[in-house]
Amino acid sequence: MRFDVFSLFPQVIQPYIDSSMLQRARENQLIEVNLHNIRDWTTDKHHVTDDMPYGGGGGMVMKAPPIFEAVESVLGAPPACPLILMTPQGRPFSTAIAKELAALPHIAILCGRYEGIDERVREHLVTDQISVGDYVLTGGELPAMIIIDAVSRFLPGVLGDPTGAEDDSFSNGLLEYPHYTRPEVFREWGVPPVLLSGNHAEIARWRREQSILRTMKNRPDLLKDKDQSSS
Repeated sequence: MRFDVFSLFPQVIQPYIDSSMLQRARENQLIEVNLHNIRDWTTDKHHVTDDMPYGGGGGMVMKAPPIFEAVESVLGAPPACPLILMTPQGRPFSTAIAKELAALPHIAILCGRYEGIDERVREHLVTDQISVGDYVLTGGELPAMIIIDAVSRFLPGVLGDPTGAEDDSFSNGLLEYPHYTRPEVFREWGVPPVLLSGNHAEIARWRREQSILRTMKNRPDLLKDKDQSSS
């Protein structure tokens, strides 16, 4: 799968994709991540990418021309793949959306900065808008990394365990069950006996029960949503 990321600070993203799971996925040619600095498509000697907003107000706004030039020179006009704007105004990111995007061969991500982007980019270039939460960050680079990471986990071969992503929190509408590893006893705290029993049916039942209990305690809204969707 190919990711193209358009940013004013691509150097923020590079170390993350050069690490751990994403690095291995790139080395194994399971994903391709191309970072593009929007400043490279400016035409003035200072590489200006922002300006004051019409109508006044605080902050600066990212200019439309370099964004259009960057995206269209890399992806074509119109873009040959979905172009996702990372914005608090977008649809809330979720496991379902990660799976949806993982089914595509190619997506592009636009990282905003400053007060925002010229609205004409949103209206005439962007094809999707995604939010990673009800809060505001200094830029879209961290959200872009979240998208790349979460989506990559659903691509065949990226995780060592082929079913690993399906067991994670939210994949089945519940939070994930507790995990334990060696030593069997640590500071007088032991591992639940069922996990040492070798009875796989009992272990599966215990894990299901723990997922439900943990969800009831920490995220009861997920159970409510689950009930509503099944009614």
